[in-house]
Amino acid sequence: MRHRKSGRKFGRNTPHRRAMLRNLAGNLVLHGRIQTTDAKAKELRRITERLITRALRLGDDLTVDIGKIKDDVERERIMGRRIHAQRQVAKFLPRTLVRTVSPNEEEEVNLIHKLFHEIAPQYLERAKAGKGGGYTRIIKVKNRIGDNAPISMIELIDSGEEESSAEAA
Repeated sequence: MRHRKSGRKFGRNTPHRRAMLRNLAGNLVLHGRIQTTDAKAKELRRITERLITRALRLGDDLTVDIGKIKDDVERERIMGRRIHAQRQVAKFLPRTLVRTVSPNEEEEVNLIHKLFHEIAPQYLERAKAGKGGGYTRIIKVKNRIGDNAPISMIELIDSGEEESSAEAA
């Protein structure tokens, strides 16, 4: 029995499973939406929500402009928090990934910078309102042709989408 055993093993050993989930999380941050199996999407949701929450909680000083702060101690405190938060996230998330722009052109994207400066600020109001989590959405797509595995799309929700759907209800 698997009482009190959280997490899925996917028939892989620990380093292989960790590498797979790191790559999935990196691609989700890079592209905003990926297709994978249901089980991997559900496990990836746990990891991605934790990364975004960590970026929000530890990096909440991102909205502050360092150049405008006169107090040296306060400036050092904010810079220390930013660096610590980025190192905490960088423990799991790959530092960079390559995105294909066109068939002949590729660009290298810093995932830590993208998470802290593009993705996390979208969810600041959501976090301040006390709605912890809920940054991802899993949509069931189809079954895979070869082995009939259920395939889902996991995506980062836009903060505007969530508010508009709440108003419609």
